[in-house]
Order: sequence, then C-alpha cells, then structure tokens
Amino acid sequence: MKKDNLYHDESMWKGASPEIFDRAKSLRERMTPAEMKLWGELKENKLKGYKFRRQHPIHRFIADFYCHKLKLIIEIDGKYHDRKEQINLDIERSELLEYQGIEIIRFTNEEVLDNIDKILMRIIEKIKILNNKT
Repeated sequence: MKKDNLYHDESMWKGASPEIFDRAKSLRERMTPAEMKLWGELKENKLKGYKFRRQHPIHRFIADFYCHKLKLIIEIDGKYHDRKEQINLDIERSELLEYQGIEIIRFTNEEVLDNIDKILMRIIEKIKILNNKT
C-alpha cells in the first residue's frame, strides 16, 4: 500500500504524524472520568475478546478508543461537542474516517458515567452488526 495515500492506508495509524502520537500520549496521561470508566471495561480484551486501544492516533486525529480488528472508534464527548463549530468538525472528522472504512459510535460523558451497562450493551450490539458485515 502506498504511504502517500492516507485514505487507503490499512495500518492502524493511517499515517498519523509524530506530533499526533505525542498528543495521544499526553491525553492518555490525563483521561476524563468517563474515559477512565469505559477504559476499565475495555482494557485487556475484556469486551468480547476484542483489543481496544485508548487515545489512539489515527490519520490526523486521536480516537478515544479504537479496535483495529473491528475498525471501530468509540468516542466519549464532553459538553464542548455541543458547540456549533465542534459539531461541524465532528461531522467532517467522521466523514473522513468513515471514508476509510472506520465505524464510529459516540456517547456523552454523562451516558458513560450514569449507565455503563447500557453503554456496553450498545457497543456489543455494534460489534454484532460489524461482525455480520464480514
């Protein structure tokens, strides 16, 4: 696969720059309470045996959680995602990543903190859907 065409890069990082890797490392060191709660359920292949990575560099973005085998990103959104300019950036980001064959599922901080079991069930449902596509 040619490295100059990031949109068809099959690696799990899709051409992420060293700067993106540095930012991801910094974000791993200061996860939000919601991210820590969900990470507790995802780490060590706990969810249906799938390996998720936290604060994962991918293309020019950092995914909160990413499973390369499923090509699934899980995003945990804070209040700033409600702002018009952030909504537009999230749409653009989603379009770029979906174009590369990556699925995205989003939750709010409150959803994760208030009802982790419901969130896990929604993720499991998404996994079933993705498994039926192959």
